[in-house]
Amino acid sequence: MDVGDQLDLRIDDVAHGGVFVARHGAGEGERGRVVFVPDTLPGEEVRARLVDTSKKAFWRAEVVAVTRASPDRRPHVWRQADLATPPANRPGGADFGHIALDAQRALKKRVVEDALRRIGGAEREVTIVPAGTSAGTESPDATRWRTRVSLHVDDRGAVGPYAVRSHRVVTVTELPLATLEIEEAMSSLGRLQKGRVDLVQPADGRVRVIPRPEHGRRGPDQSPETREVVTERVGGRAFRVDAGGFWQIHRLAAATLTETVTQALRRSGAFDPDALHLDLYGGVGLFAAALGDLGGARTRTISVESDARATAHATENLAAWPAMRAETGRVDRWLPRFAQGLSRSDADALARGTILLDPPRAGAGREVVDAVAGLTPAAVVYVACDPVALARDLRTFRDHGYDTARVEAIDLFPHSHHVEAVAVLTAEGRVDRVLT
Repeated sequence: MDVGDQLDLRIDDVAHGGVFVARHGAGEGERGRVVFVPDTLPGEEVRARLVDTSKKAFWRAEVVAVTRASPDRRPHVWRQADLATPPANRPGGADFGHIALDAQRALKKRVVEDALRRIGGAEREVTIVPAGTSAGTESPDATRWRTRVSLHVDDRGAVGPYAVRSHRVVTVTELPLATLEIEEAMSSLGRLQKGRVDLVQPADGRVRVIPRPEHGRRGPDQSPETREVVTERVGGRAFRVDAGGFWQIHRLAAATLTETVTQALRRSGAFDPDALHLDLYGGVGLFAAALGDLGGARTRTISVESDARATAHATENLAAWPAMRAETGRVDRWLPRFAQGLSRSDADALARGTILLDPPRAGAGREVVDAVAGLTPAAVVYVACDPVALARDLRTFRDHGYDTARVEAIDLFPHSHHVEAVAVLTAEGRVDRVLT
């Protein structure tokens, strides 16, 4: 078959990446060709148009019509992203926005479980919860949660998100996943120079507009807007961070993750306040502060982050703990140097300690996991934003004797396929109960 041909398909399952799985030509003894189709749901019957037949293993298609809808289908939370809009004009970023919230979370749970089984090689209990703490909960429809939005600017100066699965800018009149203040700021942008523009709303409520035009140069953005220092708050604690630097995008994410990690370590029984701890990919010190709140004023933690500006902020943010320090370095390069220079007393303290990792979407990777396991900490806390990377790294940790009985997924990205997950790993024979 060729691109443009139409098929009648029944959707069987969900796949990592926000797409759904059908099989064309399946019959007795025949599994059929895998067809990936977005904007649908398991159990639905659809008419789909092929958009990519170049791969032997699978095809890709787009929905033309839903001929039998799932009871979990809902009107899309972003009207312009609904099937009624042609794909070329449909903004990306809300690929689960047509699905009831409970069903979204069930699908994400299934994706995490599948990754742990298929890539991680282990059946593990997975729970999933929405963002929220005792201090704040999500809106009933799980919209208006984004406090950071990155939009694109094309060569005509038009501003907007990319169209779904493309690099073509589409203009939009609403951003329902963003705060109202960010949506209003977008509407007043006008034409901009080609590149990108970030809209950031920190704890003070004022939206910062950070243009990132294309200059054909490499290196970090050093514009004044990017380097403005803003304050974020988690509970009663303030964190200094560059407006253009990394901070969790969901308004409740930092507090939710802090609470999750803290409760996990308390319940595991693996946290020793007198030990030495590491916070890898530490950013501005969010999780190091969580370890400090857990262990008290004497807590010894080294936070490691590759961005020097973030490290400088972490030093200030962690000033309440005199025994803490923040260092600038790439984790994969820093760990071997650290291990080589480790004294016997610090090695013993780290063997009773916790190493926390919050790597980027690609995961920590074998080199880092090997190095972490080689330090023989009592516990490892892994915070992941990609189920496949998490599963791969957990398998490597298991090869070193570190395992987890349970992984908790947290829905920090409602109406999209993205999901956060937290796992606490302990060495076999030390702590057998692991909660995240």
